[in-house]
Amino acid sequence: MTKEIDESSRPNQVSSSVRENLRFDAPAGIVVFLIALPLCLGIAFASEAPIIAGLVAGIVGGLVVAPISKAPLAVSGPAAGLVTIVVTAIGSLGYEGFLTAVVVAGLLQLVLGFLRAGIIAYYFPISVIKGMLAGIGAVLVLKQLPHALGYDGDFEGDDAFWQPDGKNTITEIYHAVLDPHLGAALITAIGLLVLFVWARTPALKRLRFLPGPLVVVALGVVVNLVYDTAIPSLSVDDHLLVGIPVADDITKFAEQFTFPDLSRIIEPEVLQTGAVIGIVASIETLLCIEAVDKLDPFKRVTPKSHELKAQGIGNVVSGLLGGLPLTAVIVRGSANVQSGARTKLSAVTHGVLLLLAVVAIPRLLNMIPLAALAAILLNIGYKLASIPLFQKMYKEGRTQFLPFIITFGGILVTDLLKGIAIGLAVGLFFVLKRHVAAPYALNEVATYDKDGHTRTRIEFADNVSFLNKAAIVNLLASFPDGIVVELDARRSRHIDHDILEEIDEFLETAKHRDIEVICHGLDELGTTGDRGAR
Repeated sequence: MTKEIDESSRPNQVSSSVRENLRFDAPAGIVVFLIALPLCLGIAFASEAPIIAGLVAGIVGGLVVAPISKAPLAVSGPAAGLVTIVVTAIGSLGYEGFLTAVVVAGLLQLVLGFLRAGIIAYYFPISVIKGMLAGIGAVLVLKQLPHALGYDGDFEGDDAFWQPDGKNTITEIYHAVLDPHLGAALITAIGLLVLFVWARTPALKRLRFLPGPLVVVALGVVVNLVYDTAIPSLSVDDHLLVGIPVADDITKFAEQFTFPDLSRIIEPEVLQTGAVIGIVASIETLLCIEAVDKLDPFKRVTPKSHELKAQGIGNVVSGLLGGLPLTAVIVRGSANVQSGARTKLSAVTHGVLLLLAVVAIPRLLNMIPLAALAAILLNIGYKLASIPLFQKMYKEGRTQFLPFIITFGGILVTDLLKGIAIGLAVGLFFVLKRHVAAPYALNEVATYDKDGHTRTRIEFADNVSFLNKAAIVNLLASFPDGIVVELDARRSRHIDHDILEEIDEFLETAKHRDIEVICHGLDELGTTGDRGAR
């Protein structure tokens, strides 16, 4: 049975000193927090759930999942890929019933983890994973352009092309261009300029505890305050700012939370919804973990089944606290990598900051313009969907480029999960095509014996399945009468019964066609064996 690779089996390339790693992880955690904050709010809004539910899921992702997980750079939180499922579940079960389904989803993930179901992640083609990264990058750019121009017709964190109101990614950009908010656009432009300069100035890049994205956010707040004072016409409206719910006292704060009705945990509809959420969340997590591992500069490998357990515990806790279901999320994970994180301390830091945002400083954070955050996400998207990546995949040939570009395009015109499914189907097609095309090696020798019979040697591949049946049947039928055929299966570990039956039939018909057949290794696989026929 295939064994999973544990990170601990690799040489440790990262410092074991928490203090040393914190120099990198704390600034990265701040950047991830700034990105996760509006995404948690936006996904909760789109899910028609209480706004606090998205923040609860983000906090649990940082403070519960990250410490348990063995993924060094992945970051968990509410995911846009579950929005449609969540909206439907809330509508049919009510919010308390939905939370119970989230608990069920978490329990299912725990079971999958103990069954080592995470092993399926090792069968995702690399070309599809790279296409996913590029597709997410392009979606980030396209989805953030309206926010960058001060237009919020689409919620933060969405990755679907088509919207419930009939609009799509392209028409959202069109409407934003027709009606831009000059103040927001200027904040985005300033942010992009700062990030450009920061990336190209070695002295600034060395300021670990003052990351460029934090400067962008601070400048966005300051610029908007200047607008309020000096140029009111450019002032960014409240709906274009971060919108954390603010409670005046502890009683009102507590009133924001809803808890599951665990008495419904055995209801068939609750169990069915929990199963759907658990399976989809597990697939999205495994895809994200595989992608972030590919981005990891230290090339560490996350134990996938252990990650399912960590996500399961996270979803149980999130459901019990009134939060949305969570997964490992590629946008936050890739931002974490690009911000220089080294260990999961960055994900924990982001969780601490989210908790602080809810409890202590919501009013301060509600001053952040979404346009400043759009500048950060545009920069991340551009890096993920870089031109050199497309050039590299093109040079690797069509069997790599086609699954890559189709996954990329599928994500753009559908959503993350559908795009990945399309890409996997194309990748599987090429795998099957290669498998069918090469079940044997054919070698013809000019003469074999004193009678001048042509000798044809067939060496069967390591594994010959029923998918190769047509190719082998056609080959055996194509031999002319009166030749010598050598069938060599000594290198084969497995030949399907269907193929062995066809070989036996060929051995019988060869007697009547003056064909001499010499067999090697076939007796051990189940044919009539090492004998000749003439």
